[in-house]
Amino acid sequence: MSMPAPFHEANLRTTPIRDLNLTIQGTRLEPLVRQFEDELEQKGIRRLRPRFHLSTEWGVPFGTVVIGIPFYLARPDLLAVHAERVGHIEGAGNEDILRYLRHEMGHVVNYAYKLYEDEEWVKLFGSLTQPYLEDYRPEPFSRRYVLHLPGFYAQKHPDEDWSETFAVWMTPARDWRMQYSDWPEALAKLNYCDRKLSELGDCEPLVSAVELDEDVSELTISLDQYYAGPVPEPGDFPIGLEGSLRAIFEDLGHAEESDPAVPRHSASSLIQRLERNLMADVFRWTGHFPERTRALLRRLAQCADDLKQVYPEDRELETALALTTFVTSLATNYVHRGSYVL
Repeated sequence: MSMPAPFHEANLRTTPIRDLNLTIQGTRLEPLVRQFEDELEQKGIRRLRPRFHLSTEWGVPFGTVVIGIPFYLARPDLLAVHAERVGHIEGAGNEDILRYLRHEMGHVVNYAYKLYEDEEWVKLFGSLTQPYLEDYRPEPFSRRYVLHLPGFYAQKHPDEDWSETFAVWMTPARDWRMQYSDWPEALAKLNYCDRKLSELGDCEPLVSAVELDEDVSELTISLDQYYAGPVPEPGDFPIGLEGSLRAIFEDLGHAEESDPAVPRHSASSLIQRLERNLMADVFRWTGHFPERTRALLRRLAQCADDLKQVYPEDRELETALALTTFVTSLATNYVHRGSYVL
């Protein structure tokens, strides 16, 4: 039996996603799901088993035990398209995928056993009816919250706070008692999770709904349509942006500090090469969303081109560090003040 011919790139981008016949079975996701199910067993969660499916993004619909996994994680060619179009990948490696599965399982446990109705849960995490703000502004390294997903995600909403706490508790070989021994509020949440899951291990879930949300078998849109949309604007830029860029690239390129014979490269090319890592790292440590960082970096690259900025090849590391510090500072301003302008 002959194997079907692979899609040409143009066909891949214009074919309805449902016609790509995507499944978890037979992909790198299948052994990871099995490994995750083994983790559940090892943590004593014996009666509750989530339903996994491919969807448009990570998520658990409220009141279900369904975990949606982004469809682009199922195939390398789709992952490459996502990396090109979006840049930031939630689940780039196997360990990262497991990290997201543990977080989503926290939602499953919460909904399956209706923990959000428990008085102690509400006291520790807050009310589930609290507004869910996509554009949240975290307080970095607050000792009231655990650290698991990037961007201090536990601070987004009580439901996310619980799921992040659960994920830390579930992570194999993680000594959360030691790690959070000096974080009393975060530790109290972890102790509640440990105690509650010990009680629920052999209990049948109160909720077992498996309604699939945006399953790949129903997606009539193509990849081009899925990734279509306006490019996010980075926001207001601080006055003197040009001066800041000149300070980074011209100060490091003075002839007396670098051999004039050393090749010079365009500043924008360095910014472009740093883009993907900066998107992920700035989000992890500041909470500045990757799509905003991408827009910010592209604006900086354009500005650097307009100014004809270059840097010497033998000082690339110093230039990259200076640029990283600059972008991180801008991102921190935005997260805390809602603007790059102070």
